[in-house]
Amino acid sequence: MTATENVHRPAWKDEQISRIKQDIKTHDVVAVVSIQGIPARQFQDMRSELKDVANIKVVRNTLIYRALEQSGESTLKLFEKVEGQTALIFTNLNPFKLFKLLENSKTPAPAKAGENAPRDIIVEKGPTSFRPGPIVGDLQNAGIPAAIEKGKIVIRETKTVVKTGEPISARLADVLQRLEIYPMEVGLYLRAAYDGNIIYTSKDLKIDEATYFDQFVSAVSNALNLSINAEYPTTQTITTLLQKGSIEGITLALEAEIFEPEVLEILLLRAKNEAMWLVNKLPNDALDDDLIALKGTATTVPQSDEVERAEEEKQTEGEEETSEANDAESGMAGLGALFE
Repeated sequence: MTATENVHRPAWKDEQISRIKQDIKTHDVVAVVSIQGIPARQFQDMRSELKDVANIKVVRNTLIYRALEQSGESTLKLFEKVEGQTALIFTNLNPFKLFKLLENSKTPAPAKAGENAPRDIIVEKGPTSFRPGPIVGDLQNAGIPAAIEKGKIVIRETKTVVKTGEPISARLADVLQRLEIYPMEVGLYLRAAYDGNIIYTSKDLKIDEATYFDQFVSAVSNALNLSINAEYPTTQTITTLLQKGSIEGITLALEAEIFEPEVLEILLLRAKNEAMWLVNKLPNDALDDDLIALKGTATTVPQSDEVERAEEEKQTEGEEETSEANDAESGMAGLGALFE
């Protein structure tokens, strides 16, 4: 900036530049948004709705350029995003929350001739509110299959009248509005946000929250399973590992017939059952009267709680993994707060 420029620039311009620089310094995030096509009244409504969390300023682009130049090298990254009808937003919200807030504040709007469709525009089949008249021809001329049935105008089949990115004709824009189909959106479109020397574009900030949340939950669940399978103790897995070790120890003691207090009763009853199986196989003349009296009976071997848990765990291993994933999901519930 030269001395001559300072002399000839009105004081009110210097004041606005100073205010922008001060806002950049006192806020965590500076965003450049497009205000193209927003009616004045709707813009004022948006500004009022956001006043508690964001300060929206509309000034000349040339003054924004000056303020960015004087605010430091890092903010110059926003320079190329300032074009056309532009506003600045100053806020302490993180860029993801700001982007979501702006997206949720958008409202449906009728299409204008020459605008490109933001998505496929589909007219559903079915009756309309129109009485028979010239509008039948208007609909047909706009490519919408309309007819008169039982005294009403109906759309005979569902049809995509414009594909994403294609221009909307004046004739189609008119009939879409009469059908109360509003394919456009009016709102503040975030071009870029500056936060801590990082520039985020709308593409960076537009994420599928559900997909990311599921990926985090899956990662936590997989980490838990890996820790358990590798027998790596952590705060989250130590209880499961101790239970697993206890069950495996009891199972080993039973299979190896190690006479420990925890399994002694089960081993003795198992031996008794095996003896009774042999008694039932032998003829009566090979047995004494007491064994003959016991013939045909059997004893069920009671199982300890640990063994029962071992069998249940084996049968419901898949369910346990699902439960762990659910626990992980509960633990990650706070993640969504980043985007709210």
